[in-house]
Amino acid sequence: MKRLAFPIVFAAIALATPQAAAPTRLLFIGNSFTFGELSPVHFWRSASVTDLNDEGIGGVPALVKAMTVEAGLDYDVSLETHPGVGLDWHLANKLDALTRRPYDVVVMHGYSTLDAAKPGDPGILVDTATRMAAALRRVNRQIEIHLTATWSRADQTYPQGRPWFGKPIETMALDVRAGYDKAAAAAHAASVIPVGQAWNRAITSGLADPNPYDGIEAGKIDLWASDHYHASAQGYYLEALMVFGDLTGIDPRTLGTGECSAYELGFSGAPARALQQVAFDELDAAHRTMTRATPATRPARCK
Repeated sequence: MKRLAFPIVFAAIALATPQAAAPTRLLFIGNSFTFGELSPVHFWRSASVTDLNDEGIGGVPALVKAMTVEAGLDYDVSLETHPGVGLDWHLANKLDALTRRPYDVVVMHGYSTLDAAKPGDPGILVDTATRMAAALRRVNRQIEIHLTATWSRADQTYPQGRPWFGKPIETMALDVRAGYDKAAAAAHAASVIPVGQAWNRAITSGLADPNPYDGIEAGKIDLWASDHYHASAQGYYLEALMVFGDLTGIDPRTLGTGECSAYELGFSGAPARALQQVAFDELDAAHRTMTRATPATRPARCK
């Protein structure tokens, strides 16, 4: 019997030792608006996330990952992206990769005009978001589905003959949001993350310039990239702040003026703080519950 004493003791210790909580498995599905086309965000910190397509992309998922680390949270972040497509492409070409393992949370979006062939028509988004959600739930019934409502494209608003020509720059984002609301209802999504409306708020508050075609006003941020279609680093940063705040319930302002990704991308200090304020204001307007508690494991430096 004495030979059993140590195994019994060790077993008791093992049972009494608390197990580390498993990381939250977060998946992003999207296109260039997720992977950060035409900005340094594209390949930023790609080693911190898992690119299911093995293309070395960091993008917005890497920004969100960095923010969760700064907040003392444990997220295992994966992404599956392809340029110029909606969710229909992912369903047709990547469903096996997307359903190979269970995820706890997914953040996804479709094409930037809702339908490439019929701008402003949400039909294909509603259908594909519903089918994608069903496929992911077959692997994990408890998965949280979040849809990202994207921003107004200046190139679809200011040039003559484009679908939103002659309308205020804010209109496209609101039309896109209306489409995502329909998709969220059909897919039983947990939330629509109002990224486009955060861009609108940045513009109406005077932080961001509304029209890159006539030059950028002094002291204002250009949220668009050089094609007036994709986002600048600041635009993708605002997208990441919105995703971070929506998913975690942490006030984005908690990240502070020295937030690591903004520092490494070259706009720490006042610009980062201003974008964090915009994200907070938009999330607050959407009635998201947020905590302002300082993260317990916030790093002393970027690493």
